[in-house]
Amino acid sequence: MHLTQQDQKLDVVLRNQGATDSTFEISDGSQDPEKIVIADPHADSLVECLDSRPEGNLIYSINCRPPWYLCILLGFQHYILAFGGILAIPLILAEPLCIKENNSAKSQLISTIFFVSGMCTLLQTTLGTRLPILQGGTFTFITPTLAILALPKWRCPDTSATPHLNATDSAALLVDADEVWKVRIREIQGAILVASMLQLVLGLSGLVGLVLRFIGPLAIAPTINLIGLSLFIQAGQKSGAHWGIAALTVCLILLFSQYLSKVNLPLIAYKDKKWKVFQYPLFKLFSALFGMCGAWLVCFLLTYFNALPSSPNEYGYMARTDINLDAVKSAAWFYVPYPGQWGLPTVSVSSVLGMMAGVLASTMESIGDYYACARLSGAPPPPTHAINRGIAVEGVGCILAALWGSGNGTTSYSQNIAALGITRVGSRLVLQTTGLLMIILGLFGKFSAVFITIPDPVIGGMFLVMFGMVAAVGISNLQYVDLNSSRNLLILGISTFSGLVLPTWFHSNPGMIDTGIKELDQLIMILFTTHMFIGGFFGFVLDNTIPGTEEERGIKSWRKAAHEGSQIHLSHRNWERICSAGASCGEA
Repeated sequence: MHLTQQDQKLDVVLRNQGATDSTFEISDGSQDPEKIVIADPHADSLVECLDSRPEGNLIYSINCRPPWYLCILLGFQHYILAFGGILAIPLILAEPLCIKENNSAKSQLISTIFFVSGMCTLLQTTLGTRLPILQGGTFTFITPTLAILALPKWRCPDTSATPHLNATDSAALLVDADEVWKVRIREIQGAILVASMLQLVLGLSGLVGLVLRFIGPLAIAPTINLIGLSLFIQAGQKSGAHWGIAALTVCLILLFSQYLSKVNLPLIAYKDKKWKVFQYPLFKLFSALFGMCGAWLVCFLLTYFNALPSSPNEYGYMARTDINLDAVKSAAWFYVPYPGQWGLPTVSVSSVLGMMAGVLASTMESIGDYYACARLSGAPPPPTHAINRGIAVEGVGCILAALWGSGNGTTSYSQNIAALGITRVGSRLVLQTTGLLMIILGLFGKFSAVFITIPDPVIGGMFLVMFGMVAAVGISNLQYVDLNSSRNLLILGISTFSGLVLPTWFHSNPGMIDTGIKELDQLIMILFTTHMFIGGFFGFVLDNTIPGTEEERGIKSWRKAAHEGSQIHLSHRNWERICSAGASCGEA
């Protein structure tokens, strides 16, 4: 993406053709800005922000500063949305790490991954792309991690072979059990630590920016689209625990975000020595949070009145809220994660090579996320240098995750980007508040453990909405492409369909790849089981090798949108100003 290199005074005025396009938003179609009077010292700047918002009908765009209490509430909503995805990672790794029954170890891993995710979110929103993008654990690292732990030397020992133990032997076994899982996570730490150096080098060297010159809508669209489509299994598994509760969650989110989006609730505030009543779009701001909490409350009531099955073998049992109460009781009140808490990381060539495939897939995924986040937050499309910096900071975040020992890396969270479109709140300050909340709440084990009681079908219903939104954002990138061209349709069809077919086949036939080199076999398996990597790779290669004009490929419109994201071209310095951490609403 080539931008004009001239330093001039920035005067950004977002108009109807501004940085946020209406096709990327869930909009009610209204073009009349709502007047909201808020009893807050910054009320004037907030009203100015609301009056100047773009066609996408954002309530708070990227530079807006909502009141502190709104930042906390909206930040907590992002925390809740990311909670399921981040929490799933240590729970998935529990069995291969040999801590399936070790609630204390699982609690420590959960606290660590949330603590690190908060640090990385602050780094990305302050020093990275400076977009309102949340950093958290990544599923692209799960595949190589499971492949590493599946090696014979890392398989869990058979504890059933020692049925009779005295007190001394039991104490020794407890120490050995801790070492059993710690030696495994140290291997994962070392692999992530070294492999993340590749991501850091890609960002600092500018190689990512060089590649971006050849990336167009036909590469970005299948990448983002497959991020959402590839997660349908997880959404289906969670929702399938009780389709009624999952459907209720979806309906509540749709009710609050769409049907009640124009309904403003009267609230009372004290200002200028008198009480005032003002209208506030409460449903529009907290649609996802209200939808999830409403379904959670219904599950609690059904559990309280014993209306749900009490046997684990009966359908609907997973909708109960009392299944994981033991996790709350066993969690520590206060736990401070620190670097090297599991010991010194170990490094092996095979583990590093396998993890590098996850790093490459995560990098490709994040590039698409940056564009989606910019669209949904009212920011111009990110220039090359901003993407380079974002990838470098993600590399730093993965290195921090390895040092702290979260058992995973970090990447941009697609479901939280989707939340920007649903709630229409794209303020960077909200995501920075989320980072602080993740760090603070990550220190309280009991608090985090409470959310383990959220029933699976409630999480599944949220996934249905969020992942569907991500897939739709990917498809919307095709607005720049000539969809009457058989060339473009062929590229789109092959890249998207290959991204679904190949991973399914490789998962079903894991023993078919046998080159005689285990590291190479693992690398091939990891690459060809990553949906978004395959879709992005085929889209990239075919779009750049099959002849086609820039108008036909959408490159010309794509670059035009980058230049016309504001009224003037953005230089490096101007982007820093528009995405600076301290910018105020309505300011140039």
